[in-house]
Amino acid sequence: MKKDIQTLDDIKLLVDSFYSKVREDELIGHIFNNRIQDRWPAHLEKMYRFWQTVLLEEHTYYGSPFLPHAKLPVEKEHFDRWLKLFYETADGLFAGAKTDRAKWQGERMAVMFQSKIEYYKNNSATPLI
Repeated sequence: MKKDIQTLDDIKLLVDSFYSKVREDELIGHIFNNRIQDRWPAHLEKMYRFWQTVLLEEHTYYGSPFLPHAKLPVEKEHFDRWLKLFYETADGLFAGAKTDRAKWQGERMAVMFQSKIEYYKNNSATPLI
């Protein structure tokens, strides 16, 4: 029986496993790899802190998650793939309330990011920090 996400080590396993899939994915891998380049360790650390804050309520992430994504060349199909990989990874490793919350939060972020990216593509406004 799978356990729920409970510790920072669990979050690291989720994040590392997920981004390993993302980096190899034919549809979205190049987008992430081109943007992040050789800064993967720093990106993963930031993701650990984000999910630690969201799921474990240990406030270690400070920042604005949308801004680095504002000008990415992505459409709905990219967000759908991101969510598919995220759900697949979470469900493959864990089960429980925090796992469900991670998936809910991931979907919420994908919808919000997609909407905001589309807005900024079609308007002259600049995203605020």
